[in-house]
This record gives sequence, structure tokens and C-alpha cells, in this order.
Amino acid sequence: MEDDSDEALMAAVVARRQQAFRVLMARHMPRAIRIAQRVVRDPAEADDVGQEAFLRVWNKAASFDPQVARFTTWLYRIVLNLSFDRSRKPKHAPIEEAAEIASGDPAPLDNVIADQQRRTLEAALARLSERQRGAIALFHMEGLSGDEAARAMGLSPKAFESLLARARIALKTEVETIEQTRRLP
Repeated sequence: MEDDSDEALMAAVVARRQQAFRVLMARHMPRAIRIAQRVVRDPAEADDVGQEAFLRVWNKAASFDPQVARFTTWLYRIVLNLSFDRSRKPKHAPIEEAAEIASGDPAPLDNVIADQQRRTLEAALARLSERQRGAIALFHMEGLSGDEAARAMGLSPKAFESLLARARIALKTEVETIEQTRRLP
């Protein structure tokens, strides 16, 4: 069963074979969570999205049609839709974020620079629209092809290219704005 295609496993899931479902989860849950995290920007929310996405895979298995889309395309669309829904909900900061205690160990300069670049990128991504974040996450961060990402987002390849181009421009602008703001006295 480990060597079966995703589509063959989905046929077994339709027949309610739990082992096939476990194989699909093991194979695809990490990427589903990464995609969700890049859209919702919260690890706990992303984990919830991943769990909910696979619950939908189990419950809606009969609606999957391998003639229409690959399993991964169907799954990513579920993940993105759930992520978009979650990112629209008001957020409450967890108690753990109330006060962070810095370690007394000085961080190497490279780590400090890398951390600042990561925070800048995350802040810039947070300012993009959900769809732009989704396009960047699927194409640049998860390495999907343009066609795969377009199908996952329910777009034509041309529309996805346009969305991705706008997202790149917006991301560059946001990074530059954040960096300029930091340089101001």
C-alpha cells in the first residue's frame, strides 16, 4: 500500500480503508501544514487546518475525481480554502506570547541577520492578500509548478502567472517599505 499512487489510495479511502488514509496522511500532511502556515502565519492554526483538510478528505472522498484533478491538487485546494477562511477570522494572541524572555547567550551575527531577514519577509508576506500569499507559498516555498499551483488555486495557468507576478511585485514593495522604515531615525 505504501507504493500505491495517491489516486489508488483514494479509491481505497472511498471504500473506507483506514490504512490507505493513514498512508495519504503520512505522505501529504507535512506539506499541507506548511502551505497552511504560510497563509495563516500561525503554527497551531496551520496544524488545525491540516487536520481539518484530512478530515474533509475522509468525509468527501467519494467526491474526488481523478479524471478532473490529481489528489495533491484537490488536497491543496482544500488546504488553501480552509486557510483563507481561517485567516479572515479575528485572531487572539496566545498567552505564551505575552512575554518572551530572551536568552542570555549572545546570538552570532549571522543568526541575527538571518532572523531579521526572515522576520522582514514574514511581515511583508503578512501584508499581501490571501491569494497572493497562497500563490507565493505554493510556487516559491513548496516548489509546485505553475500548472500545479494554478489548479490548486482554481485558476487558469495564465491567471496564476498574473497573480504570481503581482504577488512578487507587492512582496518586493513591502520588503522595501519595511526596510526603509527601519532605517528612519
